[in-house]
Amino acid sequence: MESAVIKTGGKQYIVSKGDVVSVEKLSDEQKTGDQIIFDEVLFVDDGSKTNIGTPNISGAKVEGTVVEIGRAKKIDVVKYKSKSRYLKRRGHRQPYVQVRIDAIA
Repeated sequence: MESAVIKTGGKQYIVSKGDVVSVEKLSDEQKTGDQIIFDEVLFVDDGSKTNIGTPNISGAKVEGTVVEIGRAKKIDVVKYKSKSRYLKRRGHRQPYVQVRIDAIA
């Protein structure tokens, strides 16, 4: 089974063909069904041959299709100081893009 390690949004993801991966929001122009090419490929393994980049593999790319664009569950951010009546509450929903991996080249 062919697999690769890609870097996007400051994080690294292990992907293989057919996987659906939730990555950080890429840009505002992305729509469902768009093609995405990840150029920062750090590692490729095709089952018989392994290629490790220093830090990236030149010429390697991973192609994917946008499946869904959304926001994650709400996270409560609370600041609290005891004995001083200080309490602040805020919420945050992180945007994400779900990508189906089509090819590793």
